Amino acid sequence: MPAPIVFFDIAGPDTAQLKPFYQQLFDWDIGDDGRFSAPVIAASLDATIRQDPTDKVIYMGVPDVSATLEQAAALGGTVIAHRFEVPGVVILGLLADPAGNTVGLVEMVGSELKIP
Repeated sequence: MPAPIVFFDIAGPDTAQLKPFYQQLFDWDIGDDGRFSAPVIAASLDATIRQDPTDKVIYMGVPDVSATLEQAAALGGTVIAHRFEVPGVVILGLLADPAGNTVGLVEMVGSELKIP
């Protein structure tokens, strides 16, 4: 049986800054100790290995990539890539949280990917 993904963490020098960023951007209930239950995920989690600068990117499903990027910037994040479409596949955007961690956004309608 392949090894499942069972945990992830988000690191930065100032956790007091990261906690409200993620709470407000993704509505995550994060405890005082920084722990939270992972949001609901699909029954299977798609992944890829790519040839780009070294980084691990977690992609969050959101109803509106552009609006979420604007909110992230207002909360102290940085837009890396504005909303763009991969025809027939997915709608994406990329941001950096206040610590510089890359976070991907995938546009969804309910629990389904929005396919352009």
